[in-house]
Amino acid sequence: MGARRLPWAAHFVHGQGVEAGSAAGHTQMRGHEQASVDEPSRAGVRLLAEFERHLVVERGLSPHTVRAYIGDVLDLMRYLAAGGRRVPVTPASGRPTKAEKAAEHADLPTVSHVPDDHDHRQRAGEQRASEHDRPRTPVHEEGRSGAVDEDQSGAVSPELVDLTLQSLRAWLGTMRGDGLAQTTLARRAAAVRTFTAWAHRRGVLDHDPGALLKTPKAQRRLPAVLKQSEARRLLEIAGKADDGDPVASRDRAVLELLYATGIRVGELVALDLDDIDDERWVIRVIGKGGKERSVPFGAPAAEALESYRRHGRPALARADSGPALFLGVRGRRLDPRTVRRILDSRLADLPEAPRIGPHGLRHSAATHLLEGGADLRSVQELLGHASLATTQIYTHVTAERLRAVYRQAHPRA
Repeated sequence: MGARRLPWAAHFVHGQGVEAGSAAGHTQMRGHEQASVDEPSRAGVRLLAEFERHLVVERGLSPHTVRAYIGDVLDLMRYLAAGGRRVPVTPASGRPTKAEKAAEHADLPTVSHVPDDHDHRQRAGEQRASEHDRPRTPVHEEGRSGAVDEDQSGAVSPELVDLTLQSLRAWLGTMRGDGLAQTTLARRAAAVRTFTAWAHRRGVLDHDPGALLKTPKAQRRLPAVLKQSEARRLLEIAGKADDGDPVASRDRAVLELLYATGIRVGELVALDLDDIDDERWVIRVIGKGGKERSVPFGAPAAEALESYRRHGRPALARADSGPALFLGVRGRRLDPRTVRRILDSRLADLPEAPRIGPHGLRHSAATHLLEGGADLRSVQELLGHASLATTQIYTHVTAERLRAVYRQAHPRA
């Protein structure tokens, strides 16, 4: 993709922690890299970069999941480097930090770019590269694991020397004490389990301390959704705002297609022009893990799409716009944040409706399908859920609504 981009591993790291060879960054002591206070060692950052490549290339995870997992593992590394004290991970501001520049100069392993959802279409149907096991020299200490920097035999990643099941539990315990949500704790436990299993398979760890780490049970809250009347009113407002202006035409098509199909916002912005089948009123979607599915849409969305492609998109397009269906004002592919702003601006005219984001519109579409009599398996296929259990939450939403109607209408409720 042209310019070399640092991986998320480097984007998360701040300070002087990976200044290669500098006294401020680390010192060599008895064959171990001594990390600067609260920061991962150079070997730790290198390991994170390799893990990131595994998540992107081998696992095909979405950019959001990759970013979250790298941040979670970095949080653990900082906790261990700080001797059991949590140091919050702060994402980069977008400008290169000293650590990023140091990683660049040290030529740490990088992913050429972190793929967006659009890149999954290029990998769909392709056989992923098998994981290549490289021999490592693990540190064998009773109850402990070690990590070795591949370019410096004997340079042990100090953060992982003391990695045990007990330290993993203590790390989760500090976050529970800080009041983090159960859903966040569950994701972080999953992230470090994935990391330790991968590191053990690679020979970086002499055992897998995360194998017995239990996932904190997350409380599943019912998603906020629009009523059918609110969704109808939302799209009417978007239609009235479409006065021929290219941006207004785009915004209407975005909302119509989101609600008509229930696709994820990342899937929406990744759509290309040739993903629209005008004859069958179907879109081709590349979902999580590069899985392809076809999702139908109805007449209102078809009309909005036709109007946008005929009048709106040509006015927004530039020479380098490429095949992207939805474009921003500068002619580049629309980003998810802009989609949220589009929805927010239209919901401002519906004060009685809940404040939802694009994913809330997906929830609404799924709920309304079930309320209209669609079977659960069909909704699962339309949404691209790998597990039926994920789709079943919408049955609870519809049941709650039925109970609310009953309590309001039945004389003996």
